[in-house]
Amino acid sequence: MAKPKITFICQACGAVYNRWQGKCDACGEWNTIVEESSAGGVAGGPQRSRRKGRPSALLPLAGENEEAPRIASGIAELDRATGGGIVRGSAILIGGDPGIGKSTLLMQAASALARRGAKVIYVSGEEAVAQVRLRAERLKAADTSVQLMAETNVEDILATLADAGRPDLVVVDSIQTLWSDTAESAPGTVTQVRTGAQALIRFAKASGAAVVLVGHVTKEGQIAGPRVVEHMVDAVLYFEGEGGHHYRILRTVKNRFGPTDEIGVFEMGDTGLREVANPSELFLGERNDKAPGAAVFAGMEGTRPVLVEIQALVAPSSLGTPRRAVVGWDSARLAMVLAVLEARCGVRLGSHDVYLNVAGGFRISEPAADLAVAAALVSSLSGAALPADSVYFGEVSLSGAARPVAHAVQRLREAEKLGFSAATVPSASADLPKSGISVRAVETLGDLVAHIAAGSASLSEED
Repeated sequence: MAKPKITFICQACGAVYNRWQGKCDACGEWNTIVEESSAGGVAGGPQRSRRKGRPSALLPLAGENEEAPRIASGIAELDRATGGGIVRGSAILIGGDPGIGKSTLLMQAASALARRGAKVIYVSGEEAVAQVRLRAERLKAADTSVQLMAETNVEDILATLADAGRPDLVVVDSIQTLWSDTAESAPGTVTQVRTGAQALIRFAKASGAAVVLVGHVTKEGQIAGPRVVEHMVDAVLYFEGEGGHHYRILRTVKNRFGPTDEIGVFEMGDTGLREVANPSELFLGERNDKAPGAAVFAGMEGTRPVLVEIQALVAPSSLGTPRRAVVGWDSARLAMVLAVLEARCGVRLGSHDVYLNVAGGFRISEPAADLAVAAALVSSLSGAALPADSVYFGEVSLSGAARPVAHAVQRLREAEKLGFSAATVPSASADLPKSGISVRAVETLGDLVAHIAAGSASLSEED
């Protein structure tokens, strides 16, 4: 009998080595390479090499589907994040920090689908059936027809699904707990995670049932296990939220059947997650209008406009190297805005500590927040509060010019709906359809600084 081949696999990226080493050359992580046997693994064993291929049926591209291509869960925020509903035969990977509410969201989605007549099977690999039932009772979902199964063996799960008939949705919580007889490594390793995910995805494609996989995340916030699993599935969703805040955001980072920049906003309560139809009111709920250094940014998350408050604090520094602390925004982008303010506008911030925070723990990824950040910084430095009824959006170039951004009309409509009467935008975005909001156009960042300085001077004269 041939001796099984021993390989060493990185548990972070899936890179394969012939011998052990401390650092992975592919991803740069330390102490993530683990010894695994390739016998019985994916494409392993002599039986695999002698298997002959079987011809598959060729079908025309044009045709009619017997069923609706998407399943509406009944939870509007979840349907928004998935692009209008869960696609039949798709595999979705949901990641998030422990205790963030992944199991709560999926239990509520499973019960909502079951109430709409769908056949749902919930597979728990981390909790017993009694524990899942306790959560279902707390979420008022115990009266639905969701079927439970506490199992971690992939072959047993697939056999049960085959005997039970094709379900509409299968929830597997979580992919790291599954193990297969075809792999000899321990559960949670790269080989086991990849084997289990591959088997469940094959089942989804062959049967037409949608499969939702729950994945743990690392300290860096990425889904644990090999990155190849994210490439295998059809959609990857991250469930985000700060421990000190009661809201949760379901963010789409990959979706083969819809946009990849949509978000769903939820609020965590005693009876589970509640949908937030208007996130702007949530993020602006505790706003202090008279405090300097606060600017309201009209942003976009996919097709949804979201208004958030950007808070800045500029204080003299006693350190040789002033501090730059950022929460909710890109620190490199802040450094660029500070450099443009100093080089193009004459705003001296080199001897000041700068702290920037996006209120509510929200994360901004688009460069359209440059004007709002600059306005908050200048307001904090001058000590004059910005107008409470004004919003800001626009990109700043290295030359100091204010560049237009997309979806300006949607941003202004959202601001007008929430009671704002003025907006500061780049001059190229000022030629917009007439609305009830006053638009102030700026060509350069210097125009914005001059306007804030003029407002500060008039305020000092009145005092």
